[in-house]
Amino acid sequence: MKVLVTDTREDGHLVTVVRGLYERFQRLIHEAAKFGVVGAIAFVVTTVGTNLLHFQAGWGPLTSNVIATVVATFVSYAGNRYWTFRHREGSTVAREYAVFFVLNGIGLAIQLACIGITYYLLSLTDKLSYNVALIIGIGLGTLFRFWSYRRWVWIAPPAAGADPPVAGPPVAGPPVAAGPAARPAREHVPSQNGDGHAPDLQHANGHGGHDQSARTGPSALNGWDR
Repeated sequence: MKVLVTDTREDGHLVTVVRGLYERFQRLIHEAAKFGVVGAIAFVVTTVGTNLLHFQAGWGPLTSNVIATVVATFVSYAGNRYWTFRHREGSTVAREYAVFFVLNGIGLAIQLACIGITYYLLSLTDKLSYNVALIIGIGLGTLFRFWSYRRWVWIAPPAAGADPPVAGPPVAGPPVAAGPAARPAREHVPSQNGDGHAPDLQHANGHGGHDQSARTGPSALNGWDR
């Protein structure tokens, strides 16, 4: 019974992990599947066109691949632009065309490198060797195209809820209690009672100027007169 419960928990944990991975890479999986369909069509156009031009029409091994790849590039652009990456943000059509064909030129260079090494350096000019080199070059070029399209041609849309906050008027918070303001220093005015304090200032003993004057009454003044 314990073994059955443990197996059930492990299966549930495995399902949760797989589901989490799928949700995390869902967009990538869908894009890769669609890109694979479009790439398969472009692959047929490239391989069939290259073989017809090279072995039937007698064109050179590199020239045949260049022409067939250019035709397949138009097919690839239409499929990827309006199906694979239609949910992604693009720029102007002119810029998309320019960047797309530049990146396809790099992919074509990868294909030509594989064919050139096989045909000229290794001197493998038979049909099988030629097509093996062609398929390897197409595979490497396709990986580069998929990565570069997602990075430079059709940018991923921003995540939901990630819009930048709109600047608005500052929110009024609770009033901040102001601290006790520093009282300006009062000008020292000599008093008439002769003690050097202003008449209305309190002394250290808490008595005001009037108390002091009260203590300096006639008796005190008489003392000074003596």
